[in-house]
Amino acid sequence: MNFETLKLEKGMYANPQKSFSQTLEELDPSHDYAGTPLEGLDAFARQLKRFDIKVSGAKSDSIYKFFENTQAAALFPEYVSRAVLSGITAADRLGDVVAATTNIASLDYRTLNARPESESKAMKVVAQGAEIPSTVMKTQDNLVKLQKRGRVLVASYEALKFQRLDLFTVTLRQIGAQIARMQFNDAVDVLINGDGNQNAAAVVNAATAGTLKYGDLINLYNKLDPYELSTIIASTDMMTAMLNIDEFKNPMTGINFQGTGRIDNPIGAKFLKAPTAAAGTIIGLDKGCALEKVVASDVSIDYDRLIDRQLERAAITSIMGFAKIFPEASKVLKV
Repeated sequence: MNFETLKLEKGMYANPQKSFSQTLEELDPSHDYAGTPLEGLDAFARQLKRFDIKVSGAKSDSIYKFFENTQAAALFPEYVSRAVLSGITAADRLGDVVAATTNIASLDYRTLNARPESESKAMKVVAQGAEIPSTVMKTQDNLVKLQKRGRVLVASYEALKFQRLDLFTVTLRQIGAQIARMQFNDAVDVLINGDGNQNAAAVVNAATAGTLKYGDLINLYNKLDPYELSTIIASTDMMTAMLNIDEFKNPMTGINFQGTGRIDNPIGAKFLKAPTAAAGTIIGLDKGCALEKVVASDVSIDYDRLIDRQLERAAITSIMGFAKIFPEASKVLKV
């Protein structure tokens, strides 16, 4: 079969428009294996099988197995990338915050500013011959700020070559999880302070300074109208305070609000904790229209160093930024 004769080399990582896996799939399409024992494996998994490399389980191989063959060594950066991505996916909380994802091929990006006139939000009846209210769409004045996040592997190949891949995968997943947490913190910062285009979130003050009550969350819910309160992000102290409100401790509360299936409400929102947010901060947002994720580089690996066994200075990075879509779709409750 074709997967056993493919020539693997560094150059397969060099195309900025395609990942190593995408290049492999083009050379060795998975649909060609329908009805065979290899059905269900992607092109990368078939290459692991070709070189008999087991990356998981109690009987996983050592890192050295990748470097027994010069072509197999070309698979190592992709293995690292996939392990890191699995950690990012497992720790990802942006799915409850981001409305749209934009992939770009540069470091400069201006998002759209779509701000309807106040009257047009209500979609009032337009009299015959009258002007139809407009929603003005234009690019923002300032560029979206992209943050480069990542880690450098600090270990020699000699120190790691006999380490089992199963354990090494766990370490790589933790690197991915750390990247995901930092990206979430970046998103929280933009939700609160804006993306540099004078669109910081409007502040709703608690009825009693320093004290969080259930009525404050109801007020936040109402202030967000006409947007839905789908996600609540709270600083550590506010998460503790919310969970200690009597209405939250009463098991009947969820039944009373959610049992009818007719009304969305603050209790029905997804709760997320943001340890880096300032004390006394709660963010309420409509995840369907509040934030845009801008990705310049999902996960980038120093493939040259990894293939050449220079693990001690191999960087694993991701470049990402966030932009407000509808600034009114998120508000901050200050306690």
